[in-house]
Amino acid sequence: MAELYHQVWIAAPTAIVYEAISTAADIAGWRDKPTAVKSDSGVVLEFNPGPEHGVLRAKVLAAIRDQRVEWEFVSTHPKNSPAFAWTGTRVSFEVTRRAVPPWAAERADTAIAIFGTRAGTSEASGRPSPSASPRRPA
Repeated sequence: MAELYHQVWIAAPTAIVYEAISTAADIAGWRDKPTAVKSDSGVVLEFNPGPEHGVLRAKVLAAIRDQRVEWEFVSTHPKNSPAFAWTGTRVSFEVTRRAVPPWAAERADTAIAIFGTRAGTSEASGRPSPSASPRRPA
């Protein structure tokens, strides 16, 4: 999976945007609802997009209130599964604030969500591992 970055301007307070990317109930508003499984090693979100994929497990690596959430997909899948490509992939969400640009039609409180993915490593996928989490492009 290639590196992907998206920057989305959202007319909402930072706290609301953070909730949308950090709680199972709010994640369900834009993705299938995960089940949060807690263990000694942290929290893993389990997504079940359907039988052809199987359960996708994403370990929560970071959750910094109103700023950042990062997951790493840790489940393994057969090579013929569409979910195989996700193994080892890191997904990060950064929430920031910026002044409303002069061209914006709406002068509302605006949060910027920066969403990025970077292929990781997995013994199953054989992909190389990044040395750091996904970064925003300069």
